[in-house]
Amino acid sequence: MPNPFALPGKLSSDLIRLHHYWSGLKRGENKVPFADDVNLSVLPQLKNKLMLIDVFEQPQRFRFNAVGGEIRDAYGADINGKFVDEIAAKAPFAFFTAQASATVESAEPTYYHDGVARLLLPMWGDGHVAMLLGTIVPL
Repeated sequence: MPNPFALPGKLSSDLIRLHHYWSGLKRGENKVPFADDVNLSVLPQLKNKLMLIDVFEQPQRFRFNAVGGEIRDAYGADINGKFVDEIAAKAPFAFFTAQASATVESAEPTYYHDGVARLLLPMWGDGHVAMLLGTIVPL
């Protein structure tokens, strides 16, 4: 079954930059990089557009670990430390839980767009996808 949040054929330069960074973190033949290898300081040009989301299993939940200033401004509130199900499902987080779940299930990058472009990238830890690295950029 095709991923409903599959990457498009062409990505914006910011999304390409983040995807290349994520791909470069992979160790050996691993399909997904390890969460403890992420270092957001190496992406200073994207700093305000990045987010890290912790993934919890059974029940599956997603918590905003770090959210860049531009994303917080677009949402209109500080959501650091909050679970996705604790915030209103409004821009730029429409269909976020569905996309995050698809990212975890497929263990592949996912993409969503609706006025903004959102890229989520899986990160491995403790034997499962334990974190998502993401960005939200204007279209």
